[in-house]
Amino acid sequence: MSDHHLAQASALICGVRAGRGTAPIVESFFDEATNTASYVIHDPATRSAVIIDSVLDFDVASGRISRKSADKIISYVKTEGLTVGWVLETHAHADHLSAAPYLKAELGGQLAIGREIIHVQNVFGKIFNAGTEFARDGSEFDRLFDDGDHFMVGDMQAMALHVPGHTPADLAYVIGDAVFTGDTLFMPDYGTARADFPGGDSRQLFRSIRRLLSLPPETRLFLCHDYKAVGREQFVWETTVGAQRSSNVQVHEGVLEDDFVAMRNARDATLSMPKLIIPSIQVNMRGGHLPDPESNGARFLKIPLDAL
Repeated sequence: MSDHHLAQASALICGVRAGRGTAPIVESFFDEATNTASYVIHDPATRSAVIIDSVLDFDVASGRISRKSADKIISYVKTEGLTVGWVLETHAHADHLSAAPYLKAELGGQLAIGREIIHVQNVFGKIFNAGTEFARDGSEFDRLFDDGDHFMVGDMQAMALHVPGHTPADLAYVIGDAVFTGDTLFMPDYGTARADFPGGDSRQLFRSIRRLLSLPPETRLFLCHDYKAVGREQFVWETTVGAQRSSNVQVHEGVLEDDFVAMRNARDATLSMPKLIIPSIQVNMRGGHLPDPESNGARFLKIPLDAL
């Protein structure tokens, strides 16, 4: 991870805050069933938009899929007269299925994720015995971002920052003065992401968080999840770098790396797997594409026994 890229991100954020760039308009969509916040971000001048971390509704008991959450995003985009240029994933989520291919088909845009998705595909391709038809080369996505890659949302500058730890492939997206952190951080009163999935690493997570918290303190942070910390009655998913530095209960300023690693590893050892990890990873490692129908016309997901 390059400090040069972090300096570029900081300059971008400071430029917007100083009036030398456009601040994006951010609309959030919270899915309480999976505790997931999805986002539509757009440039007010050009109406060009990007969608981040969408949700495909899935009922695990019946195996039924619906698109109510994604349809809310589609309705908003059309009502606001936006043009979607990007459909982005921060990582291959383990707690919800991605609606990215559906949104791309309905609204257009390029589907993108971090290049390390190839590592995730190799790990989980073996776990799910995906076979040779699963390429494991990231080709399900239109673009694979590397750390520091720049892209445009209308006239607004944006860039990707590699923040591994929760998974090897996590990205944060800097768009104007806003950063979309994926699962790396939660609200200050809740803490940080787990790091015990295959390929996760609590030490990498700490360093990634420290990287994000080196951005200017006024930077707006938009999180992928909220679980309502004890004593808080409302879901919230927006905070700032300054608030995280001063009051994140697990990783505020002054917390040492070794202490964080010991805490995170001990806590993760007590956690059960997310209830949707098996369907989510199978779908999301393929860019949100569902398995092909079999000879009877139905689609099937596998359940590997004693593998996770």
